[in-house]
Amino acid sequence: MKEQNYANHKRYDSNYHFIFLALILIVLVCAIINLVQVIQKEVNPLSAVILLLFSILFTLLTGIIRPYPLKAQDRAILAEEGLRHFILTGQRLNMNLTRSQVFALRFASDAELPTLAERAVNEKLSNDAIKKAIVSWRADCFRI
Repeated sequence: MKEQNYANHKRYDSNYHFIFLALILIVLVCAIINLVQVIQKEVNPLSAVILLLFSILFTLLTGIIRPYPLKAQDRAILAEEGLRHFILTGQRLNMNLTRSQVFALRFASDAELPTLAERAVNEKLSNDAIKKAIVSWRADCFRI
């Protein structure tokens, strides 16, 4: 992988973001079409209704389950950055930093982190502004 920077740091898992989500949408649409066709033929719609309910359930589960690993990653990032700041400065991260600011600070090099963290609080920098202010980028290749 080429060197990570502001322009290329966003990552997508093509299997999940493009294939899996598209297939879920296709199955849901097909289940709706199937139910409409069954109702128009005036036959027992039980199997079509069950198929639609399973499609809706699968769609909802996908939306409900996806945030759980992201929350675990968020907690790990907050802990890692807090520890990194403490190791570099002997002080805890400023409690006025928002979560999104800390997430953006993870890309800052060790040399930039203390100063940039202070700037982020004082100037109320957005996570995007923090990322743009980073001169020496520290890659995070684990988060998707």
